[in-house]
Amino acid sequence: MSSPLGRVVATERRPNTPHEFHFWTALDCPVGIGTIVRVEGTQPVENQIPQIYGIVVEGLSYTDLQSPLHDVLGHDGSPEAASLAPTERAEIRLYTAAVLRQLPEEPLQPVPMGRVYLATDEDVAIALRMDGYLKEGSRTGIPIGIYRAGGTDAPIYLDADFLLGPEAAHLNITGVSGLATKTSAVEWLLQSIFTHFPPQKGSVAAVCFNVKGPDLCFLDQPGSIDARDRELYDKLGVPAKPFEKTQYFAPYHSKGHALNTLRSNDALAYNVHPLTWGLHEVLQYAEVLLNKDDIDAKADALIDFIARNVVGQEFADPILSRPHRVQSFADLEAWFRDLLRGMEAKNSESWRTHHVATIRKVRNRLSNISTRCAGLVTDDGAVSDLPFGTFEDRTVYVIDVAGLEEDAQDLVFARVITKLRESLEKRELGVNHVVVFVDELNKYAPNDGQDTYVRKMLLDIAERGRYLGLVLFGAQQFRSQVHRRVVGNAGSALYGRMDADELATPGYAVLSPATRTKLATLEKGQLMVRHPHFTQPVFVRFPRPAIMRGRDGAERFPQAATPTLDQAILRSLRALDSSVTLQWVQDAINIHEEQAVIRARNATVRARPNDVKSYFKAQLPALVVASSAKPRPAGVAIRGTPFDDPYGNG
Repeated sequence: MSSPLGRVVATERRPNTPHEFHFWTALDCPVGIGTIVRVEGTQPVENQIPQIYGIVVEGLSYTDLQSPLHDVLGHDGSPEAASLAPTERAEIRLYTAAVLRQLPEEPLQPVPMGRVYLATDEDVAIALRMDGYLKEGSRTGIPIGIYRAGGTDAPIYLDADFLLGPEAAHLNITGVSGLATKTSAVEWLLQSIFTHFPPQKGSVAAVCFNVKGPDLCFLDQPGSIDARDRELYDKLGVPAKPFEKTQYFAPYHSKGHALNTLRSNDALAYNVHPLTWGLHEVLQYAEVLLNKDDIDAKADALIDFIARNVVGQEFADPILSRPHRVQSFADLEAWFRDLLRGMEAKNSESWRTHHVATIRKVRNRLSNISTRCAGLVTDDGAVSDLPFGTFEDRTVYVIDVAGLEEDAQDLVFARVITKLRESLEKRELGVNHVVVFVDELNKYAPNDGQDTYVRKMLLDIAERGRYLGLVLFGAQQFRSQVHRRVVGNAGSALYGRMDADELATPGYAVLSPATRTKLATLEKGQLMVRHPHFTQPVFVRFPRPAIMRGRDGAERFPQAATPTLDQAILRSLRALDSSVTLQWVQDAINIHEEQAVIRARNATVRARPNDVKSYFKAQLPALVVASSAKPRPAGVAIRGTPFDDPYGNG
């Protein structure tokens, strides 16, 4: 704006500092909490007129009244008498602004007296230091939303180097559940990253854990947005469409018939893959599933011995009846039985320094893993995993664990995050950067309670991930109850509408009372953003994701009914070969046991052969044809009962 909207003012009681200043405006001035302003100084500093940029954090309105009683007496005690007053009492609007940036930056001086202007788009970029990473040729800006005030619609950008590394990394999102804060903000931000992440920075993918309901089950389906949202998409340069490349992974239900996911409608089965692990994949993370009170140092030593010397190789010992090659939980159970039988035969209480009680305890704990995590962990060692090593650029990999028990969820978190870290360390994942989105950090990384394996993994990402390209996007309702090292290592933070009790915790004391009040009353689609380049939080508005909401998707694509065995086999094979019919499946599996049929189905889905029918039949066990009874030799009479047998005529 060409004309000033206010003037800086300083009094003995309210002096200006290098970090805060005060200014007054007219009553009709478009200034409010969160408005960015520019101050033009009057005296040059080092041959340059100083320019100070600030953001309004507090506002006051008052008159020259010394007491409310004076106003009551001035209107004869009646509010209706206000219109009869001969003059209107003068009112003043006084605002307090926190300094965002000073030019020149040195020497750092108190804010001088000067005129105050509403910030333009260019002023907003300078105030938030976005001009440093929006230069042509070295642009690393990721749009996060629009700053609006007094007719100004300025795009706000985050620095990719400070969001995805290597300078800083990680994002934390806090907000009341159900008010378009956490999931919607992450969906929008991932779309923005996929569109604007600089090609010279490498490739990027996202791994999202769906931990509740259908929240992330329809990322590839278009949703409805209005004209205002489309304007925001156009202004921020992001296509208003769902994700083009998505892959879904889910374990089976305990019976193994169908996948344990709300994305079970046949119309959406084209990119849904099973997630199953065997002994090799699980044993390394056994401590996730084992009770800390039961597993002591002795048991840990035995588990480590089994993992190093027994699993995956030929193992022989004089106490065993035969050599064993343990490849699955079923093989491990056979090895334990043979070992304990040999110890009983020799009346021995220990084997290779391991006491028989320890061996029995470890056998009990390990053997029931496939039962406790049925559908995810298989007895036969069959593996269907994420495509580690062949991750694709700009692809979202969703792991649906919403239907799993807590132990199984912990196992999925621990193994997937560890594998991502190991693959990035070796530069063998397929992409340079991976964003891991985990909701409900209050549950998975709490500030108190026992130190779980999952919390260790999340802390490891927060503290070491940015060096590898492993970035954590975490979300929760109560930031104050999440482990301090997880939220403290998040370089950027988003805040949606907040609960008043949460805002009363010490972590929000750095915010002004007016800012906290605004946080408690934010509308849908509004966020407060903190970023390393921003010296103060900024309020922005982001568009609704152009993605079908979970509730809408669940209604449009209702969950498939629990299938029978033949229906489950048909559904899986039909995704590979549309010529497979229910009659063909019934004829193929009619005389086979259920577990054998499921193993054949799993092997076919993993292999994805060209000839599905022949491959599936080849995986079914061969049937043993019963031999016919030998005929009785001729001439041999059947012995009859004696004539005088009293029971012979029955």
